[in-house]
Amino acid sequence: MQDVNRLKIVLVEQKKTSKWLSEALGGVNPSTVSKWCTNSSQPDIETLAKISKLLGVGVEDLFDKKLMESV
Repeated sequence: MQDVNRLKIVLVEQKKTSKWLSEALGGVNPSTVSKWCTNSSQPDIETLAKISKLLGVGVEDLFDKKLMESV
């Protein structure tokens, strides 16, 4: 399965952790954030909007660009 999101990459680039994101999102279960980071599940669109705001990036920056071009 192809990676859909770049969440883990963006977190690393910004020197932030999945635990930080879990807490910043108001206590989302850390195992849920871990699943997002490994692409075994995906956050819903509202959560993606919150994540992009917290990280200061556009929602589109959280997705693999090659995948987006093929849609």
